[in-house]
Amino acid sequence: MVEAPQTAEGWFSLHDFRSIDWDAWREAPESERERAIEEGEAFLKHRELVADADDGESALFSVLGHKADLLCLHFRPSLDDLSAIERRFEDTALAKFTERETSYVSVTEVSGYVSDDYFEAGADAVDEGLRRYIEGKLKPDIPDEEYVSFYPMSKRRGEEHNWYDLEFEERAELMASHGEVGKEYAGKIKQVIASSVGLDDHEWGVTLFGADPTDIKDIVYEMRFDPASSRYGEFGDFYVGRRFPPTDLDAFLAGETVPTGRVPERDSAGHPHGGGGHGDEGGHHGDEGSHHGDDGHGRGEGHDRSGAGGGPAHGDHPHGDGDAGEGDHPHGEGGGHGEEGGHDGDGADDEDIRGELADLDIYAGKPHGEDVYATVLYSEADTEELFDEVEGLRGNFDHYGTHVKTAVYEGRHTDRAAVVSIWDTASAAETAGGFLSELPDIVARAGEESGFGTMGMFYTVKPDYQSEFVETFDDVGDLLGEMDGHVETDLMVNVEDENDMFIASQWNAKEDAMGFFRSDEFSETVQWGRDVLADRPRHVFLA
Repeated sequence: MVEAPQTAEGWFSLHDFRSIDWDAWREAPESERERAIEEGEAFLKHRELVADADDGESALFSVLGHKADLLCLHFRPSLDDLSAIERRFEDTALAKFTERETSYVSVTEVSGYVSDDYFEAGADAVDEGLRRYIEGKLKPDIPDEEYVSFYPMSKRRGEEHNWYDLEFEERAELMASHGEVGKEYAGKIKQVIASSVGLDDHEWGVTLFGADPTDIKDIVYEMRFDPASSRYGEFGDFYVGRRFPPTDLDAFLAGETVPTGRVPERDSAGHPHGGGGHGDEGGHHGDEGSHHGDDGHGRGEGHDRSGAGGGPAHGDHPHGDGDAGEGDHPHGEGGGHGEEGGHDGDGADDEDIRGELADLDIYAGKPHGEDVYATVLYSEADTEELFDEVEGLRGNFDHYGTHVKTAVYEGRHTDRAAVVSIWDTASAAETAGGFLSELPDIVARAGEESGFGTMGMFYTVKPDYQSEFVETFDDVGDLLGEMDGHVETDLMVNVEDENDMFIASQWNAKEDAMGFFRSDEFSETVQWGRDVLADRPRHVFLA
């Protein structure tokens, strides 16, 4: 008997293709359409945030052509997770306006073609690069690239060419040659290949992602000439689409081009116009009800895709009676976490601090009349490596209108960097915190290292005063080191802009920090700062 390669499986995949009943949509009352958009957006957003499982990925695509209108792509740890997603969608008001044209079920895998050592001696026996490559195949991120192409395929079992009659070595050689073609498209095309043997009609499902759809065409065309395809490949239908955020669902249904790239307008309560609170756009995973439990999502204390604050999602029912902000309730507004980054602190305490500082003539936030929310995590990774990882996440964050800024700051007196992410809403900041917590060598989240933390953010210094500002801070740092209750303070510098400073300061208690704010030395520094700073500083308090 011919040897079958060993395989290892990862996440299960569901490609859910839906068409819109446009006649029913046009004839429906406005109130019914608004409810469908509201519940559909909430459902899809929570899938992208993975509020329904411990791990995974989801994305929404518009589909071109007659085969479907929408593709909902989901990766989850179990088939049960995918089954729950199917049933929960059917309970939304949007579902009645859709018909499922087709679907595809598969599971990500790697095989013995990749590495014998991985299967014979375990993951620890292969080098770190290969181990991470395999892990990425088993638990794939959905790439940022906008265009997608999906097709199922099988290996031919004909009388003349039968893949399964070939010896392992010959199959491995053919696969290696096939892979060489793919390498020519590195940086242009990313792919996820999942096995559907015994799960669906073909043997694999192939999903290609690219920024340019012609690159997708070219790689498929070129691979057709490779023997692994020309002799042994059999293909099903191809589907092509473009990714867009759930917040553009109304635009999609109105016939607009998506993604719109728009920033949703919000009413005085912070809700998008045209419906109740849908939660907040944050990043791809986890919301106030983070899917991993303790860390608000996102992606755990540490892209383990747990979040950075908030509890687990309780209930996913779109009409459920759970508390606002939990699970999938489309009207859930979530709780506020204090202005400008008070993740875990009491909002009233935050206001008290601001009031005390105002009495001392110290500006304490609300830059340009706006509230912003901050998530800050510290990493001991190499700064360049960390920046490369953050830059990838920023591409995701920029899809959301609530994203203000994400940057990496390098410590001057500590051997760690700070990743700072600023958002218009508290839950979006929490969600981003989950993503950021999966960055390499995360060691702490701001506000957790001590009894009280204060961060002055965006101390944008006039270029002519940059050196002087740094020297003055060092003098202040010497003073801080002598104060009771002081733990650590460092001036951190944006790796992309040396004039953008970030002060991270930890204290044993609020009163200890307030003692410094009341000091003559700090007052003098504030007065001096008005001359050297380009903008008023933003202050963030983490109690």
